[in-house]
Amino acid sequence: MEHGTPDAAPARRRTPGRRRMRKWLMAVAAALAVVFAGVWQLVPAGAQQAGGFSIDGTQLIDANGNPFIMRGSTHPDVWYQGEFASFGEISDLGANTVRVVLGSGQRNWGVTSAARVQQIVDECKAQRLICVLEVHDTTGYGEEAGAATLDQAVTYWEGLYSVLEGEEAYVLINIGNEPIGNTNPAQWTQATVNAVDRMRDIGFEHTLVVDAPNWGQDWTNTMRANAPTVAAADPLGNTLFSVHMYQVYSSPQTVIDYFDAFEAMNLPLIVGEYADTHQGSTVAWETIQSEAHQRGIGWIAWSYSGNSDPILDQVLSFDPNQMTTYGQRVFDSTYGIGNTAERATVYGDDPDPTTPTSSPTENPTTGGPTEGDCTAKITVVSSWSGGWQGNVSITADQGAVDGWRLTWTWAGATRITSSWNADLTASGADVTAEDVGWNAAVAGGQSREVFGFIASSPTGTPVVTCESI
Repeated sequence: MEHGTPDAAPARRRTPGRRRMRKWLMAVAAALAVVFAGVWQLVPAGAQQAGGFSIDGTQLIDANGNPFIMRGSTHPDVWYQGEFASFGEISDLGANTVRVVLGSGQRNWGVTSAARVQQIVDECKAQRLICVLEVHDTTGYGEEAGAATLDQAVTYWEGLYSVLEGEEAYVLINIGNEPIGNTNPAQWTQATVNAVDRMRDIGFEHTLVVDAPNWGQDWTNTMRANAPTVAAADPLGNTLFSVHMYQVYSSPQTVIDYFDAFEAMNLPLIVGEYADTHQGSTVAWETIQSEAHQRGIGWIAWSYSGNSDPILDQVLSFDPNQMTTYGQRVFDSTYGIGNTAERATVYGDDPDPTTPTSSPTENPTTGGPTEGDCTAKITVVSSWSGGWQGNVSITADQGAVDGWRLTWTWAGATRITSSWNADLTASGADVTAEDVGWNAAVAGGQSREVFGFIASSPTGTPVVTCESI
């Protein structure tokens, strides 16, 4: 939605072989699933995409097999690249999701580079946010001059394949923002089917998010009527539908009716954008929040800051200390982010019950636990100009570990800029990290990845001292 570009306000709504083989295999698997559906379940529900998000009926399922309900805000990164700190601020306010505005090059705000997308994904992970990346150039196609087609958006995503491959547990791809205006909204169905088909042909295995036509509001019920067709076109069965709720949804009943329709079809839906008021009309924001809470429907409020109309800002001037009334409704209301958001379990807040958590052996002399010896190492996950991501793993070499402290010293100018899943302190080049409770235990003879961080250049893997505490 172009609520927030720094430019003049636009016209608004009015009420290769390996890939071919992959696509063929996907089609065969989907056909077999249909043939044998009445005999046995080929793949456990919600586990079709091992290692990434998947869809199970109306639910979005995270990589650990747990339902994930989005509660988030939107970061207009393509227009405000200097506001990188906003990712951390949105996380600190309790959000579990951030939707990030990208540019594919058809509009005058330019192209979001692959390097920038890599930085965004890394920062989302550092802030324990699920990242919904969206191409904004498609907004209002057919009605908005210069808008990109969904096919052009897919071409942009193809150029990001090497960046996004392997990030399926942390990133969802919103193919194109509000991809059709109010002119010929019926074109949405085939254009969306083609886009999903091409994304899978390229090799993307991420959950794909598809926005409704009518500038996202679907007042013609085009997406609502044709969602089963689009869902069936995805050989992975991993498509999530997104409606944007503004003045079309000024009545609570319109919200309820729309939610009811997708529930009846057993198809997954999120509210990809909404506000409390829009273009002088009120929006049934309380109903959106309360009904979404009752039904387990995710939502992402537009937008954190920087709108040409500040009534849509949750905070003014990207300053979390200047929260607006609308921002309070998003973050602090009864069914707002602060009271309903739960982190995705891929960030460890709900540790996998299969993770070994053996109790330490008992010291025969003191009756207390025996301190286990441990070793630790830093692994470089990815790097870019100016920074890199590291993950830290611990091995319990002898007895079980039930609490740990790690220390190391950087050899050069490297410093940690953010971290997750550890109580970390630093003094110059010296770093100390301790467990945060749930990740304290490492079974004897076992290894476990315990936390991660983002650091400045140069990249380095110093010797880490591990102490069992």
